[in-house]
Amino acid sequence: MLNQIKQDLNNLADKELSKNYSRFFKTGKGEYGEGDIFLGMRVPKLREVAKRYYEMNLTDLVKLLQTNIHEYRLGALIILVNKYKKAKKNNNDLEQRKIVNLYLDNTKYINNWDLVDSSAHYILGEYLLEKENLKDRKILYDLAKSKDLWERRISVISTFAFIRNNQFEDSLKISKILLYDHHDLIHKAVGWMLREIGKRNQEVEEKFLKQHYKTMPRTMLRYAIEKFEENKRQWYLKK
Repeated sequence: MLNQIKQDLNNLADKELSKNYSRFFKTGKGEYGEGDIFLGMRVPKLREVAKRYYEMNLTDLVKLLQTNIHEYRLGALIILVNKYKKAKKNNNDLEQRKIVNLYLDNTKYINNWDLVDSSAHYILGEYLLEKENLKDRKILYDLAKSKDLWERRISVISTFAFIRNNQFEDSLKISKILLYDHHDLIHKAVGWMLREIGKRNQEVEEKFLKQHYKTMPRTMLRYAIEKFEENKRQWYLKK
């Protein structure tokens, strides 16, 4: 099955898309995606392939994830998300824990923003959603303090699962940890999560912003206030 899914993905390869994606995902020397290899394909097509391989075992999925081909890794993560959703629906806690542990053991391969954003809140976030005490969610705080860019992004994007269930505390605490992160991909992620909080409770978001908007990175602020009415947006930006 492992060789079959690789072949099916290889058959979708497009040289022009490969060039475009390589530029878009910053794969050049010294860039955040350095060394990543793109076959070049549209995500809906990739999802169609992944759907056919839902029954792929976890051992083969790890092998697919531990490659330098971006679409192989994304395909593996899509299948993992689908497996996790089914395990949760069936109240299969053992399978959920296996998938979460696999995910955490392989963060070095979840190493671009689309890989994080298509998996973190669906797997790690959903798993921790029902585990509300700090001891259970400590892993997110550990990841937020990691030297690895992608682990830090996983930490904050995972909290999207909490936000969608009107739990904001952990997202705000992790946003505060990441407030002065040096990388704009973290600025964007934190701003995105603050914006999502604001969609559900603007008062909560603004309480956080009024404490930090004067010193937070400009990109983070712009993302956070994107959905505000224009007068309020301009007030934050001019201040």
